[in-house]
Amino acid sequence: MWRLGALLAVVLAAAACADAVPGTATPTGSSATSSAAAAPDAVPAGLERFYSQQLTWGSCLPFATTDDDRLYYQQPGFECARLEVPVDYANPTGRTAQIAVSRVRATDQARRIGSLLVNPGGPGASGVSLSSQLALLTRGDEVSRRFDLVGFDPRGIGASTPTIRCLTGPEQDAQRATDITDPSPAGVARADDLARQTADGCAQKSGVDLLANVGTRDVVKDMDVLRAVLGDRKLTYLGFSYGTRLGYTYAEQFPQNVRALVLDGALDPNLDPTVEVINQGRGFQGAFEAFAKDCASKPGCALGSDPTQATARFQEMTRPLIAAPIRLPDGRVLSYNDAQQGTIQSLYATSLWPDLRQGLTELAQGRGQTLMGLADQYYDRAPDGTYSPQQDAFTAIRCVDDPRVTDPAVALDRAERYNAAAPFLDSGRGPSSALDSCAYWPPQAPVTGGPHTPQVPGLAPPLVVSTTGDPATPYQAGVDLAKALNGSLLTKVGDQHTATFQNFPCVDAIVTRYLVDGTPAPPNARCGETG
Repeated sequence: MWRLGALLAVVLAAAACADAVPGTATPTGSSATSSAAAAPDAVPAGLERFYSQQLTWGSCLPFATTDDDRLYYQQPGFECARLEVPVDYANPTGRTAQIAVSRVRATDQARRIGSLLVNPGGPGASGVSLSSQLALLTRGDEVSRRFDLVGFDPRGIGASTPTIRCLTGPEQDAQRATDITDPSPAGVARADDLARQTADGCAQKSGVDLLANVGTRDVVKDMDVLRAVLGDRKLTYLGFSYGTRLGYTYAEQFPQNVRALVLDGALDPNLDPTVEVINQGRGFQGAFEAFAKDCASKPGCALGSDPTQATARFQEMTRPLIAAPIRLPDGRVLSYNDAQQGTIQSLYATSLWPDLRQGLTELAQGRGQTLMGLADQYYDRAPDGTYSPQQDAFTAIRCVDDPRVTDPAVALDRAERYNAAAPFLDSGRGPSSALDSCAYWPPQAPVTGGPHTPQVPGLAPPLVVSTTGDPATPYQAGVDLAKALNGSLLTKVGDQHTATFQNFPCVDAIVTRYLVDGTPAPPNARCGETG
């Protein structure tokens, strides 16, 4: 998932003082429509009415789901619309979904290339929210001059309807506070009950017809409808993290419709999901060790001055929370799970390392507000106790995209391997054979994806950006994806998750030339820690 970290303050400041972009804004409530759609021979049979629809653009404020959204969405020139698509593409005359779409028009309309569609990954994150942030971060750059910046909330996510829902806010709070580390039969049964509660909640609150059609397979079909309705003969796309899966899956389904793909923070399509999870654990361990080394160089580091002892020290600090969570002023408790997730949240970006240092200092003093705040960011919990659908959507999409683990022996082996890969997250109680929610998923929503090597002959070569110390999507996955798609590879040296348009000039220069001119990354292209 694409995360801004410290750039958030920059974005907020820019939003507060942004000037109008001449000639780009559509008045609130206007009925300005998109340009002509793709040629009729490019339209799949039975979907003509969706490909030929026109979008009505207006204010984005009704699409906002958070206070930050409400601030970002007021920026000049930021406009929104809804795209209608079938819930089930095999039944285009049946129920429909409304996809939230945003746009900031290119400031140099005379030299406009087309639309740049963006997705932040997750799965479950909002592309409308991402585009509102990128619009400010790229303001005045060549990309903003030459492209309409277009975001969308994939089906079931954010402001799109119907929306995936699984648990209420109190139910999510209760699950976060429950101990799921106990490997005993009683502990496994308790964890399995929580997994079953989530799966049942998804089926009841979302409906199995939506759950059966929320996977990547269906989202890329929506992307092709959107491409056509925006008037683009070919897609130009920027995807982060899980958004890279959307990019290469789109290329597999619609290879003739691809102009350019930037895939940053790649998922390797050929990896078994269990291997992918283990590799991610190893990536977070590497990011934790990099944080510990930085922390040790500063006075008062709660992990101590010897980074080689940081994992053991972190275990000593967090494991007592299993039996004795910290009571917080608002009545909630900082559980062992929340301390882990708050730490993981801060490892996505080096800009969040100061928050983690503060959180660990508090933990050593018996306090937990900062770590709980970081965990709330991870779970997208608002101060009023409500949650965005992001985590629910993450679960639902993962359960139809990837093969499910239903054998407790396999789950036990996976947990044991994960503990070995990420010892700082090891509870010390031994691995558990508990299953996750996907094991209890309704059979009417079958798996629609799986590991494979993409075969896309003739594809316009993509640009893959991969960061050496990326904690969530390991560097090698980007190397392998670039090779599989016959694309070019840009290596970013660093410890953050993804790099494009995040204040790294070297990265942005190479990405911009690729998006504008189609110029691939130079052989062995490499950008440093600050570039």
